Amino acid sequence: MDDLRLRLADDTDLPAVVRLRDDAARWMLARGVTGQWQPGELDEDHFRRVAERGEVWLAEAADRVVGAWELWWEDEDAWGPQPPTAGYVHRLMVDRRRVPPGTGRELLRAAERRVAEAGRPLVRLDHLATNTHLSAYYLGAGYRVVGHKEGKPQPGGAPKSFTLLEKSVRDASG
Repeated sequence: MDDLRLRLADDTDLPAVVRLRDDAARWMLARGVTGQWQPGELDEDHFRRVAERGEVWLAEAADRVVGAWELWWEDEDAWGPQPPTAGYVHRLMVDRRRVPPGTGRELLRAAERRVAEAGRPLVRLDHLATNTHLSAYYLGAGYRVVGHKEGKPQPGGAPKSFTLLEKSVRDASG
């Protein structure tokens, strides 16, 4: 997407991020993907807390928020205590009504570059173990399954089982 602009979110962006996340949840549910995300599950306070200990990134086009993702620098709930060798991507999402196919991959590559620029060689992420669509998506983006996490705590919900994936980004910053 030619006019896509990436930047860190601030407090004034939080309503748009919540809206984007709820729209993505509704899109999944309409396609039979249940259990991953639910509308109304995360509020502005969630994204504010993430921004205080990590990063919330926005993608804008035509002065509208059309995508976002969270970048964490640790994720003990899923990965346990780890040395500082990875960045953890969460809640990668796009406004499917406003962006062309492939925009999510573009945002994922931007997250990978950010992790590499921070000097960390790995990007890690997870998804609901039963979500075969996301599994195929991330495997197609060069990630590999490295484990599973049973009973991972969820914001506002019961613990769930997740697939853990990672990708080397040693050369992604250049």
